Amino acid sequence: MFPSIHHAELISGKSYKHHSDIPSALVLNPEVTSTGSIEASSTSSDPTTVSEGTPCVLGIDEAGRGPVIGPMIYGAFYLPIDLHPTLLTTPPSVFKDSKTLTEPYREQLMQNVCTKGSDLYDHCGWAVKSLSAPSISEGMLRKSGEYNLNTQSHDAIIDLIEEILSRGVNVKELYVDPVGRSDSHQSRLERVFPSLKITVKPKADSLYPVVSAASVVAKVTRDVSCKLLYKEFVSQSQSGDDSSLNETQTDVEPEWSTGYPNPKSQAWLRKEMHPLFGWGNECRFSWATSKDLLETTGKNATGTKVVWPVDGDDESLRVTDFYAFGSNPVAPTANKSSTEEEMLRGWFGSKVGQEAF
Repeated sequence: MFPSIHHAELISGKSYKHHSDIPSALVLNPEVTSTGSIEASSTSSDPTTVSEGTPCVLGIDEAGRGPVIGPMIYGAFYLPIDLHPTLLTTPPSVFKDSKTLTEPYREQLMQNVCTKGSDLYDHCGWAVKSLSAPSISEGMLRKSGEYNLNTQSHDAIIDLIEEILSRGVNVKELYVDPVGRSDSHQSRLERVFPSLKITVKPKADSLYPVVSAASVVAKVTRDVSCKLLYKEFVSQSQSGDDSSLNETQTDVEPEWSTGYPNPKSQAWLRKEMHPLFGWGNECRFSWATSKDLLETTGKNATGTKVVWPVDGDDESLRVTDFYAFGSNPVAPTANKSSTEEEMLRGWFGSKVGQEAF
């Protein structure tokens, strides 16, 4: 299994990040380790004195923005400017837009990137940020104000860039596939990273090999993540009996196909939907596809309607109010019949006098 897969976080519905080791050739400063942690200096404690390493180019792209099922993965890939694009366009490792490559070839490229001793491993670094389906849905559905997908995407990109810079990588050029309008996205990044030469352009994954490499890292991570989520679903469906599927097995083809809102995924969602809880950590509840299934009413209803009390409606009520007899503080109203009141007394009991003791 590829190191970008954090199994425990994935299955539990949590978002996470993963950074590869930084090739020693990219960081000349001895205070920065190969894994990117900046150690205390014997001569200065000021992090601004960290000497610059090899000038690098950084590309960022995502996989899984549109699907109703599975995480959205942002991938980042960097290497020395003087090796770009040659290192990424020379056989046997030729990077292109991941959507144009076969799954076996994408996985082979990822394996080359992760194999010690290969040119890609020795000269390139990469990172991913996995935004889980529950995290995406929570942001888009929260009451305090929608944290929409574009904003979540912007924040994921900035987060990855900041962490790569903080690990001592001397990024000089940045190439990004846009979120929304290219000009506004580029302006936003330039405000946050004024020292970088930034290019935000549609189809960047087809134009710049460093972005193609980022797209491959993101796509492979998402594909494997979806297979493991489906494996977990099958395991749960079989009452926890996963004897036929081990934790790292990734040769399982999800019944929901790619997870995009197509006939296969819609059929799977309809078939496997729990009427009250919907689905598990694999599904984005904020997508129209899943919301429609949960909220359909009438004879075609597939979900159970849940009515939540409005905040503050019952603030003045106490549990003991339901035990009162005779002069009941919770008096019947136009919406509460005496029959309903009697039902409550019968359920909770009624007040007894002192003589009972």
